[in-house]
Amino acid sequence: MRVHDVLASKGSDAVHTIAPDATVRDLLEVLAERNIGALIVSSDGATMLGIVSERDIVRKLRDTENARDMAVADIMTTDVRVCSPEDSFGDLMALMTEHRVRHVPVLDEGRLVGVLSIGDAVKHRMEQLEFERDQLNNYVAGG
Repeated sequence: MRVHDVLASKGSDAVHTIAPDATVRDLLEVLAERNIGALIVSSDGATMLGIVSERDIVRKLRDTENARDMAVADIMTTDVRVCSPEDSFGDLMALMTEHRVRHVPVLDEGRLVGVLSIGDAVKHRMEQLEFERDQLNNYVAGG
């Protein structure tokens, strides 16, 4: 199982981005409107400058006056853990666990092609387990 399989199973290839000069106010609006936990920071929608998540908001803005007027670039994470479409699903899960990240951008030759969340990974794993269970039940019932 590869990362591209998980991306395909999501049913949407949309990658939500925000400009680095957007304000935190803009960021909060997009996160709430789309009901997501992170946005890729990008100037052109194809290359990644960083990622900004709910964790960044909580950790970097808790003691900041006028936080909503700050630029996204001031709070984004630039040391981003990424994967490629050809990486194994197991490697993706290990990366998320080891580095305690909830969102992993998927880059193909430096171009942003998707984002996988921990929810996407769990959902995909649950579907795998259900399929395996059904196969075993069919085997036992038929044999």
